[in-house]
Amino acid sequence: MSELPRRTAKRTAKLVSLPLGMAGRGAIGLGKRVGGQPAELVAAQFQARTAEQLFSVLGELKGGAMKVGQALSVMEAAMPEEWAGPYRATLTKLQEAAPPLPPEQVHAVLARELGPRWRTAKFSDFDDIPAAAASIGQVHKATWRDGRTVAVKIQYPGAREALLSDLRQLSRVARLAAGWIPGLDIKPVMAELQARMSEELDYLLEAEHQRAFADAFRDDPDFAIPEVVFATSSVVVSEWLPGVPLARIIAEADQPTRNAAAQLYLEFLLAGPVRSGQLHADPHPGNFRITPDGRLGVLDFGAVNRLPNGLPPEMGQLLTLALAGDADGLLAGLRSAGFIKDSIEVDPQDLLNYLSMFIEPLTYAHYRFDRAWLRSVTARINDIRRPDWVVGMKLNLPPDYLLIHRVWLGGIGVLCQIGGELAPRDALARYLPGFDIDAIPPGR
Repeated sequence: MSELPRRTAKRTAKLVSLPLGMAGRGAIGLGKRVGGQPAELVAAQFQARTAEQLFSVLGELKGGAMKVGQALSVMEAAMPEEWAGPYRATLTKLQEAAPPLPPEQVHAVLARELGPRWRTAKFSDFDDIPAAAASIGQVHKATWRDGRTVAVKIQYPGAREALLSDLRQLSRVARLAAGWIPGLDIKPVMAELQARMSEELDYLLEAEHQRAFADAFRDDPDFAIPEVVFATSSVVVSEWLPGVPLARIIAEADQPTRNAAAQLYLEFLLAGPVRSGQLHADPHPGNFRITPDGRLGVLDFGAVNRLPNGLPPEMGQLLTLALAGDADGLLAGLRSAGFIKDSIEVDPQDLLNYLSMFIEPLTYAHYRFDRAWLRSVTARINDIRRPDWVVGMKLNLPPDYLLIHRVWLGGIGVLCQIGGELAPRDALARYLPGFDIDAIPPGR
């Protein structure tokens, strides 16, 4: 692979190959069933091959396409178990790995950014085999000239063109989808998304974000943020952060380890805006690990929502109203914050009933987030027999809440993958402005 496929036609063709490949395999599967093969065997083969193609295409394209794959991997906990299985391991690969760049291209980037004698001038050792590969860059382990073990993050050549092309394609699809959702104003949302994702291409800006987090959490007993050693627009060198990846904890950890990891994960997402004025906006498990001393280690600060005043207090106020059962107050608050347009009519009680399924965990002092709960919510959202089903079609997403919504949605997905029992209401009371735990009826 010489570089990221950049031309729109080429990238679009690869993306189109996903549904076409599924259709082709579906036809072959039908033929096998007519020929006498068991339906269960045909279905398993179909799902496994589709999962493999999904990883191959999205991983090769990287850029925005692979970010879609990473988002899918975060939310696989919402998929029905009977067909999620074949996708789980494949999608999880996208959280920490992708087809890497060959060494000669890595060397070319480093020579351009660090100088032609980069290997001897900057490092005493450099591993050509990447330790991780993600959507717009890959990471190599190395030893800095002062003896520190470091992670060298290198942006893929052509990443900018690929990401912006994917965003343009996504915008076209989103404009079509917006017509089906009367309460959603999609244009400002897409503008915000493009602005934020474009920022991820600037590694100098990412280094600035990381330094702010590192300053805010330095010597913290619960969280570990690696220090930035060196940065250019396409390379970031940080101190190496050892630990067990969160993906491995999801796959094989015991229940006490899951509980501790889940509590730390939630508290970091909430504490970031309070402590650093920034929200870490890329919550998939590949960016987190448990360090040898039991802290939550955090990586990848390309996607950050700057919140100098912390999370909006309206979030805490709206949660409090919902948990207190104040349907009229909740409707007025959502209108005021821009989540429901003035032209859209909503019954207050239907609104409260609809949103209650999402906040159910907060009605308990302790709650175990798991796949079963998330699947039940997904099923209820899509159950058109429910009298409050149409409420979801009437909700709007204000641009200022785009990244916050993405983080909360992804974070809940990861919590359900971890399967840990935690105290979410206490964490919100500690970090979320406007959340009044004393105004909520006693939990179970």
